[in-house]
Amino acid sequence: MQTVHIHSVAHQHQLLHMAKPRHPLFSLLRFDDFPVIELEQRVKLLSDLYQITLKKDCPCKLQYGQTTYDFDEGVMSFFSPRQVNIAGPGSLTPASGWLLLVHPDFLRGHALDQKIKTYGFFDYAVTEALILSEEEQQSIDAIIHQIEREAALPIDTYSQDVLLANIDLLLTYSNRYYNRQFITRKPSGSLLLSKVDNLLQHYFDHESPEKGLPTASYIAGQMNLSVKYLSDCLKQLTGQTTQQLIHEKLIEKAKEKLTVTRLSVSEIAYALGFERPQSFSKLFKEKTRQTPLAFREQFN
Repeated sequence: MQTVHIHSVAHQHQLLHMAKPRHPLFSLLRFDDFPVIELEQRVKLLSDLYQITLKKDCPCKLQYGQTTYDFDEGVMSFFSPRQVNIAGPGSLTPASGWLLLVHPDFLRGHALDQKIKTYGFFDYAVTEALILSEEEQQSIDAIIHQIEREAALPIDTYSQDVLLANIDLLLTYSNRYYNRQFITRKPSGSLLLSKVDNLLQHYFDHESPEKGLPTASYIAGQMNLSVKYLSDCLKQLTGQTTQQLIHEKLIEKAKEKLTVTRLSVSEIAYALGFERPQSFSKLFKEKTRQTPLAFREQFN
């Protein structure tokens, strides 16, 4: 598989056979202006840039992990530097939308340099893109138009600050709409919660202790979701992260073994996947305010 590594904004323009960018660290491109790009084989894409896109009627399919996503609707996607994606054969150009490119150096020394790292959606998979309502898309478009107007002006001492302020606003609205998306998808979220519970139940019932404790990465991988997206979705549904739900299930299974078996605390710890009984006892006491033995004594 061919790998394309994009090192800079200028390199991205060069690959697209487009004119040099007005600014070396920032660019906003319209897909309407893109040349037709046809891929004959799958290509691994690796970029050193932050990329934010709005794609509509995209004929291509992108793969993240084991999942393929088809951009049939207008959706926003967010890519952090060094994130790998795979483009399948066929046309790579959406019918409309835009691509915002920001080099990390453009953010140096500004508050957004740290703030952008707190937005979990830059770690989401392509399948977890932000689907905008018509009203939301209008709000996003208004910000993009402002960025576009500013980018067309001659560069002066205020250019970077104004552009960063608008990018900051764009990300704030995106974060707001992502949280709305979690809320409006609660029915499917409930199904997701049920799947997590079933995966954990199966893990404790069928996996050998040598495999260790279940992790958030394991659960997310089984569901073809990014770790961050799954945790954010569960947090919205239950108030708990994936790791907290794993701990909750661990304590539930521990209580079951403490009350219905004669296994020692050490044997229970190893059966659940703990490497050391002390770690199990510490977690149990943190969650129940009792030691495992004190809990067991209540039922004797």
